Amino acid sequence: MLGRFPYLERELGRIATHTVGRLHLEGPDGDSTLIDAGEAAALLIRRVEFDALLVSLAVEAGAELVTGADIVQATMDDERVSLTARDGRQFDAPFVIAADGVYSVIARRFGLNHRWPARSLALDMMEETPRASLREADPSMLWVAYGFDRVRNRGRNRGDRRAPEGYAYIFPKRDHVNVGVGYVLDHYRRSIDAAPYDVQRGFIDHLAGRGIIAGESVRANFTPFQIPVGGPLRRPGAGRVLLAGDAGGFVNAFTAEGIYYAMVSGELAARAVAELPSGGGRHLPRRYRRACDDEIGAELRDSVLIQRYLFADRRRIAKFIDGAARAPVMTRSILDFAIGRLGYAQLRRRLLAGAPRLAGRVVWEQMKEFGASLRGFGPGAESAGP
Repeated sequence: MLGRFPYLERELGRIATHTVGRLHLEGPDGDSTLIDAGEAAALLIRRVEFDALLVSLAVEAGAELVTGADIVQATMDDERVSLTARDGRQFDAPFVIAADGVYSVIARRFGLNHRWPARSLALDMMEETPRASLREADPSMLWVAYGFDRVRNRGRNRGDRRAPEGYAYIFPKRDHVNVGVGYVLDHYRRSIDAAPYDVQRGFIDHLAGRGIIAGESVRANFTPFQIPVGGPLRRPGAGRVLLAGDAGGFVNAFTAEGIYYAMVSGELAARAVAELPSGGGRHLPRRYRRACDDEIGAELRDSVLIQRYLFADRRRIAKFIDGAARAPVMTRSILDFAIGRLGYAQLRRRLLAGAPRLAGRVVWEQMKEFGASLRGFGPGAESAGP
C-alpha cells in the first residue's frame, strides 16, 4: 500500500495505526505454524478512520463532498450521465466512477452486474471491539485459520474431504481488535446451521476457551457484511461509467482483502478519465479494463483459482501450512510480496515453479476460463455477469 500510494505515509499519522510482523496460520484439522517476518510486515487500521482520512484528503485536494445522496436511478446518453437520489436530487456529469459497493446500484442500472451468484460472495461476520472489553493474547501477531471447522455444521459427512470455504481471523488494532469468521455464501447457506451472530459468539467462546483471547463478544460491535470473491467483472465499465472497488469485484478471493484493490482500481479509473483523448469516449471502458488487467488482473484471477483449489480438499490446506514451515525460501517470497518488495508476477513464477501440481491446476482452470470467455462472445451470450 505504502509503495503504491507513497503520499499515505505522511498522512497516516492522523489516525491510529498498528504494525505486526508475525502470522499464526492454522488449518481445519488444527495443524498450525507461526511465520515470523522479523520486521513489520502489515499495518493495521480501523476502516472507519481510514475511509474518513481518504475523504478528507480528497476534499483538501479540491473534491466536493455531497452527503446523504442515496442513488436509486441512473441514465446515460452520448454526452452525460444522470444520477437521481431517493430524495429527488439529480446529479449530472460527463463521466461517473462508481464505488458504491458489492450491491452497486450503478452496476445494476447499466447492466454490468445484475446479481452476484452465492458462489461469488462471502459472508463476513466480524466485530471490532475496544481492548477494554475484548483483548487478544498477542497483539504482535495476526491469527488466521483457513477452513475453520468448529461451528455448527449441517449434515457434514465424516469422510468429506472438502474444507469449509472461508477463514477465521484476529486482527489487532492499536486500541481495538477485529475478530471474525467468514465463509463463501453458498457454503454458509448449505452447511452452517446457525445465525450469523451465533456463529460469531461461538467463535469468540472457542478462542477464549483456548486462551487466544480474553473477554466476551459485544453484540453492538458486530457487523455482518458481504464481499465479492468471484473475481473482477468481465466488464467493469460501460459507456461513460466505470466501476471501482467492490462494485467491480476487485477483491482478493483467497484473503478477502479489498482496500488495496479498491484504491488501485479507483486511481486507474480516474487516470482513464483524465487521460482520455478528445473524442475517445467510446474507448474508455476498454482502456480502464486493460489498465486493471495489467496491474491486478492476474493476481485477482489467480486468487479465485487458489481459493477453490485449496478448499476442495482439506489436506491441501494442511500441506500449504506445513510447506510454510518447511520451505523458508518460498515463505520469504510470500512475505516479500506482502511487504511490497516483490511484484506479483515474480511471486507467481516462484510459487508455480515450487508447486507443479498447483501450477497444472491453475493452467487448466485458465484454459477453461478462456474457453468460457470465447463462448461468451457467441450469439445470445450474457456478457454482463461476473
